[in-house]
Amino acid sequence: MTKRRAAKQIGLKMRAELYEDLAKLAKDNGQTTTYVLEQAAEHYLRFVAPTQQTVRPQIMAHVRKSIQKNRKLLQRLAE
Repeated sequence: MTKRRAAKQIGLKMRAELYEDLAKLAKDNGQTTTYVLEQAAEHYLRFVAPTQQTVRPQIMAHVRKSIQKNRKLLQRLAE
């Protein structure tokens, strides 16, 4: 027995050429565009996103503190 997963309907806007390539790939493989998009999202979440470098919160705290401390200088330099 296959367990049904909850689904959420979304509105998606993407480049037409990208969608056409996706739809063709899905059709050629006997799959739906929804299935291919879900597979792509799962792959991104599992393999790509975890490897993206993020800035540690401590570093961002120092950056914000430095910006606040040097706000006048930064404004003068921006003029």
